[in-house]
Amino acid sequence: MTVGPDPHFPYLDKDKRFVFPPVIRSSGNIIAVGGNLSPGMLLSAYEQGIFPWYSEDEPLLWQSPDPRFLIFPEDLHISESMKKILKKGIFNVVIDHDFPAVINNCAITYRPGQSGTWITHDMIEAFIELHRLGYVHSAESYRDGQLVGGCYGLLLGKYFCGESMFAKEKNASKAAFLTYAQQLFAQGVACIDCQVYTVHLASLGGRNVPRAAFLRLLRKILKS
Repeated sequence: MTVGPDPHFPYLDKDKRFVFPPVIRSSGNIIAVGGNLSPGMLLSAYEQGIFPWYSEDEPLLWQSPDPRFLIFPEDLHISESMKKILKKGIFNVVIDHDFPAVINNCAITYRPGQSGTWITHDMIEAFIELHRLGYVHSAESYRDGQLVGGCYGLLLGKYFCGESMFAKEKNASKAAFLTYAQQLFAQGVACIDCQVYTVHLASLGGRNVPRAAFLRLLRKILKS
């Protein structure tokens, strides 16, 4: 089987859609294997509660974890120490200033327990294209003019799916994420999809939701 995206699979532009196997019928997290990372393919996946998640030596895997880890507006938690950091303006947080730098930094960030990165060269190119098309956004923390942290994700109407974050200084990624999360919720975003549980995201208010409930919620959000 082809490692990574299949070069022979049809390219789908942003207005074309692909129907994945029904997530609700899957007993595991992997919903499909193969295809490519063209805009229409990626948008189709996220609209159906699926996202690409695979390693450099694997075929393109499309996954939908059960349970799903979400942050709702009422659950967003900002600690007292982070409130002070944000109030003091220690980091200059901006949106979409240098998306390529954010995703490339996320790709090279060491993460305990991981031997490589799922943010492959193909993924970087694909998400830079989605950023160019206006679907993917980054929040960035700068200090003394230098990029020291950030995060990025995909926005579909009132649904935001966070993808990754990085920090070169303590609290830099958290400042970017929390600042952007508050903006998103103020704009009417119904939830931030963090995909899978981490201790870090749990501390910010994330909680597990059964996949079936998440899929119902996603359909409702995308129709609103």
